[in-house]
Amino acid sequence: MKPYSKYFEKIRIRPDPQAEAKTRAPSCQWDGCQEAGLHRAPVGRHREGEYFRFCVDHAREYNKNYNYFSGLNDGEVARYQKEALTGHRPTWKFTGGSAAKAAADYSTLRSGRAGYHNRMGDPFNLFGGRRETEQSRQRRLKPLEAKALETLGLGAQATGAEIKARYKSLVKRHHPDANGGDRGSEDRLRSVLEAYRLLKQAGLC
Repeated sequence: MKPYSKYFEKIRIRPDPQAEAKTRAPSCQWDGCQEAGLHRAPVGRHREGEYFRFCVDHAREYNKNYNYFSGLNDGEVARYQKEALTGHRPTWKFTGGSAAKAAADYSTLRSGRAGYHNRMGDPFNLFGGRRETEQSRQRRLKPLEAKALETLGLGAQATGAEIKARYKSLVKRHHPDANGGDRGSEDRLRSVLEAYRLLKQAGLC
């Protein structure tokens, strides 16, 4: 076997990337240092985006003593921190207007004063606090509901308790057991029962 075989001649050694970087890198900017400046260190305030080039030892030493706020008093540091919240961009106070009114109205809708039941309707008054005027009650009545109230002899402003009381009174008056078996009031009793059933289904009593 030959001491220098052709196979050994084909062997290639991968170059060291760090050694190549050191040869291409600028020298360390620390006074008196001749090492490669492979590590960046920020120059300082008002010179953002600019960096020194140091070797690893001098970069560590520089970072230990680095203070971005050097030369500023406490008030100036606090102002910088406050402006940093908005990315150091100017801001203006919100003066209100239609947007503020809309936000206030929405917050009111989410509160208990005008909540889900007022927006979606609460015919059975499950959530309480239903305040209806006579005009709004009349405006919401359907023709059949108005006719049913008329059958019971009540107006559109009648409450649920008044409807129930009138219903019981009419049933007692027109029931065959109460009027001596008079069959002449059967139609009246039937209309009273149907009217009350319709009003109950509508949630008015």
